[in-house]
Amino acid sequence: MTAFYCARCAIALTGDLVALPAVPEVGDPDDGRDKNTGRARSTIARGHYAIDPDPWGAPFVSAEVLGKLPRRTGRELLRVGTRDTVSAGRRDSVVVHPDDVMPRLVSFTRGDNWTGCCGPTGAYGPNLACACGSRLATWAADCLGPNELHLDPVRVYAWHQSGASDNAL
Repeated sequence: MTAFYCARCAIALTGDLVALPAVPEVGDPDDGRDKNTGRARSTIARGHYAIDPDPWGAPFVSAEVLGKLPRRTGRELLRVGTRDTVSAGRRDSVVVHPDDVMPRLVSFTRGDNWTGCCGPTGAYGPNLACACGSRLATWAADCLGPNELHLDPVRVYAWHQSGASDNAL
């Protein structure tokens, strides 16, 4: 069991969560979609977390510059008019179910970081903060993309029930 804490103020962001070996595959986006909000089912089940080894989120770079086409996984963030970009965001973000942290985080809505017709796209960087003001999470939950909440691996730390701290996720 592992809990995650804000690296700035040490407040608990989650309760105890069980590690998954990998971020689950995204199935049919309409399977389990919330009829009221239009949001897809969360990629991670409640009470669990996974470490995403791939870059995720902002900033984005041209796929042409990297010399490769974007890999389509169904977990891409919706960015209008930017089909041929890939994430250059942090690797090893902690993916959790939104309900496992939402009571403890606050949204901030400056700029484009909360745009989307049914929820935040997450494409413009962190859009959730700890009560201390540390912008440490990005929630993507618009109807056209994944429903994932990523904790920044630099701004959070894990505390394992065994008592060992792990600052380098």
